[in-house]
Amino acid sequence: MPQGDAGNYRKLFEEPDDHAVGRSRGGLSTKIHHACDGKGRPLAFIIGPGQGSDSRMFPVVLDAISVPRAGSGRARNRPDAVLGDKAYSSRANRNLLRMKRIRAVIPEPRDQIANRRRKGSRGGRPVDFDPEAYKGRAVVEQSFNLFKQWHGIATRYDKLALTYRAGVALYACLIWLRQ
Repeated sequence: MPQGDAGNYRKLFEEPDDHAVGRSRGGLSTKIHHACDGKGRPLAFIIGPGQGSDSRMFPVVLDAISVPRAGSGRARNRPDAVLGDKAYSSRANRNLLRMKRIRAVIPEPRDQIANRRRKGSRGGRPVDFDPEAYKGRAVVEQSFNLFKQWHGIATRYDKLALTYRAGVALYACLIWLRQ
């Protein structure tokens, strides 16, 4: 482990105060925020409380991506494109992707479109959205469904977030081994 990563390493393996359990419409729940490749195999995931914002967890998940190369060389940590739903459409997320030179395939919500039009020329340009590339978003939803097939992940019987995260990591390994 590199010297500078010791603080991040500890944060990753410390039990959060809320145990990653939060309120949502259905009661107590936990969210799995994850990134996957084009085949639905998980690359990185973060466990958070059920009411946690998808948009706020986006930079954390993006920074967690690290795919080692088969030969020598640095691990790949920057995807070519990010396919996200409307929950990830924020100015901060789009600026982050633009800064890292990653193509954003994220639709713009109606309220943001209306707000931009209301402002007129001060509202900025419409976002660049490729509906054909967005069809690949189904792979992400199918990846979520793979996780939900394991009863222990779907119901969250674990008291500690670390134990639940370990179960998700184990199942992610199984998904990789199956393909």
